[in-house]
Amino acid sequence: MLNLVLFGPPGAGKGTQSERLTEKYGLIHLSTGDVFRANIKGETELGKKAKSFIDKGDLVPDEVTISMLESEVEKHKDVNGFIFDGFPRTTAQAESLDHFLASKGDEITLMLALEVNDEELKKRLLERGKVSGRSDDQNPEIIENRIKEYNQKTAPLKAYYQKQDKFKSIDGMGTIDQISERLYQAIG
Repeated sequence: MLNLVLFGPPGAGKGTQSERLTEKYGLIHLSTGDVFRANIKGETELGKKAKSFIDKGDLVPDEVTISMLESEVEKHKDVNGFIFDGFPRTTAQAESLDHFLASKGDEITLMLALEVNDEELKKRLLERGKVSGRSDDQNPEIIENRIKEYNQKTAPLKAYYQKQDKFKSIDGMGTIDQISERLYQAIG
């Protein structure tokens, strides 16, 4: 199976590139944000747990997030693989994901990190904010904070996957087609 972790700061193009990768390789796209929303809306047991933390403004604990993701993976049998988008975000989550996949006789194939400079990210996010109406993409201070938080939290994850020789940095600058081509080459 081809199991990819697609990483990058807000505005790097993960959503766009995930669509292309799922189409080209026949993968299942698992976005933690989508999984959270579906479980909360469906009022699943895990969704209720997650909502109780979110409603208090707390982060959803790893074990709840991981249980939701495992449940999603279990729904898909006989697939070519998965793209994990927005997960893992911490080394503990990466270790849990590795343990879960190993229990199924599988593993992460690659972590692909879309690298885009901060100025370009700000430009993309402000543009997306105009089109989408997303408030978090319209405020330069919030954008700055989201980028800073991403940069602080991802460094340990890069090191985690580098130790396993599974980390690939991808130049996320240029046209959508150019970036897609770089991803395809990295996957091989």
